[in-house]
Amino acid sequence: MIKLFKVKEKQREMSENANGRAPVKKQSAGELRLHKDIGELNLPKTTTISFPNGKDDLMNFEITIRPDEGYYLGGIFVFTFQVSPVYPHEAPKVKCKTKVYHPNIDLEGNVCLNILREDWKPVLNINTIIYGLNHLFTQPNHEDPLNHEAAAVLRDNPKMFESNVRRAMAGGYVGQTFFPRCM
Repeated sequence: MIKLFKVKEKQREMSENANGRAPVKKQSAGELRLHKDIGELNLPKTTTISFPNGKDDLMNFEITIRPDEGYYLGGIFVFTFQVSPVYPHEAPKVKCKTKVYHPNIDLEGNVCLNILREDWKPVLNINTIIYGLNHLFTQPNHEDPLNHEAAAVLRDNPKMFESNVRRAMAGGYVGQTFFPRCM
């Protein structure tokens, strides 16, 4: 019985190709859900979305955040999103392309955001992640760090933390680490 369906599918594809039309690519459930999520985006005014591989590749995109308050005011931070075909049952892979001095983002761009790990649920969406990323810039969290040094400075000396953030965003060294300008 299954073979019959495969034969019929093959025949349909061949007839479409014979009519000069490109074969129709089936979308995964993840692509369908992502298309819906992107259509319903309600981005904060500090955030933009782009598709570096074109609109045909919805599963890989970038978000740019330009905080308008807090320690990171004036900075420009780019995040890549890689969405799995099994989305929303698996959280997207999010990386920060901008090297940043931040307690919740390490120097390799890994992001410590609970909804990208243990607290991910299929009812969450891309909009939720974007708001979570924005929140990291307005309220960095020293209690759940990836960059332990930055977290300790934020916890123990917020003025020094602010100075380190400004130096890093302007393009300079914090300790032995160089940060390219991101303002």
